[in-house]
Amino acid sequence: MTANATGVGSLPGGDAREAAKTATGSFEDFPYLPELPARGPGADMIGRSLGLLVDLYAHVEPSGWRVSDRPGRDTRRARSWLGEDLDALEEFTQGYEGRLKVQAVGPWTLAAALELHGGEAALQDPGACRDLAASLAEGLHGHLADVRRRIPGAEIVLQFDEPSLTAVLTGRVRTASGYRTYRAVDRQVVEGTLRELFAVHDGDVVVHSCAPGVPFDLLRRAGANAVSFDFSLLTEREDEAVGEAVESGVRLFAGVVPGTDAPLSDPGGSVMGVRKLWRRLGLAPGTLAESVTVTPSCGLAGASPAYARAVQAHCARAARSLADNPE
Repeated sequence: MTANATGVGSLPGGDAREAAKTATGSFEDFPYLPELPARGPGADMIGRSLGLLVDLYAHVEPSGWRVSDRPGRDTRRARSWLGEDLDALEEFTQGYEGRLKVQAVGPWTLAAALELHGGEAALQDPGACRDLAASLAEGLHGHLADVRRRIPGAEIVLQFDEPSLTAVLTGRVRTASGYRTYRAVDRQVVEGTLRELFAVHDGDVVVHSCAPGVPFDLLRRAGANAVSFDFSLLTEREDEAVGEAVESGVRLFAGVVPGTDAPLSDPGGSVMGVRKLWRRLGLAPGTLAESVTVTPSCGLAGASPAYARAVQAHCARAARSLADNPE
């Protein structure tokens, strides 16, 4: 039985080669393209994804990323760092064949983070949201083609980071003043936009959120093949939605190990909660290893380099425990 484990996205530090070496060495069967936000604006997940956009540009203001009329230094820096990271990953994946995960921020988290010229988020303007999603789709076409050219044996898994998705759906994203919140976006609009974005990629699509209340039902209907989440935030109220997702073929990327420095239990103990979930859902233990991928609970940008390396090795061992002892 194959043991399934991978990383979420971000790592500490600023050395692209060291990060690629860690991501490919820790997860030989499922490496990923690391992000290194410690380098500064443009290396963060929002900046990196804004750098992918086509005919839509952004620059850094004290309040965050804001729409620009033309590409500037911040856009060029984001693209340069992505190129550096891809060069490093290509170096450490020579001859590799198998799954490889790349990440981009999803359209709704991007709309909540990107300011329009007036300072309010793109989220408040339905037209701006549509333009942003269309630009992201076009940018991802080019990005995925570049990854395929560099690593021809890769079966690319595309991860959309959507930590703000639940807040967008429930009307909890704050306005620029901080005194109000933007109106909740209609669930059908959210689902339709995601469905169109997921169609950009003809392989597996995973959606990641380490916020509480991940909308499993909506993501399943939109066509996600997998949902990545912080397992410690899951409640029994979500059992039915999780069970329906698994039974319809959606994989769970279970974030079972803390993303910042903490004592690590034994690998088997880290996945005990996943085994208990399976028993509650009445699912066959034999399906565990094929339905669950073990990950850290969130990105590792806030961890020490030593912990980041240790936690990824721990995830790989925990996945092996799940495969060897599903019950």
